[in-house]
Amino acid sequence: MRFAHESEARLAALLDFYGVAWEYEPVEFVLEWDAAGRPVSAFRPDFYLVDHCVFVELTTLRQDLVTRKHAKLRRLGELHPGVRVTLLHRRDYVNLLVRERLGLLALQPALRSA
Repeated sequence: MRFAHESEARLAALLDFYGVAWEYEPVEFVLEWDAAGRPVSAFRPDFYLVDHCVFVELTTLRQDLVTRKHAKLRRLGELHPGVRVTLLHRRDYVNLLVRERLGLLALQPALRSA
């Protein structure tokens, strides 16, 4: 599978490791239309966690781009209040990777003796 960013590939691998069923960019939500009814703004979350009914958007971008993403999430909430989206910022993503790496390192002695 081709991902837009390496961080998405790493998150997908982590989800696979834990057996979390996911789909990559399965839905595009139109957020704004022009006068003729054509879409002019849309949002496609990175992952959909099937068993949890939640979308995950991973953001490891510059702050000015993150601000625009927050605006899109607010608009999505206005148009589709039942859609759940979790936004993982760069610090959330890094903390998740560090925590999981430390957890795996802690398991290594037990794995070597097995």
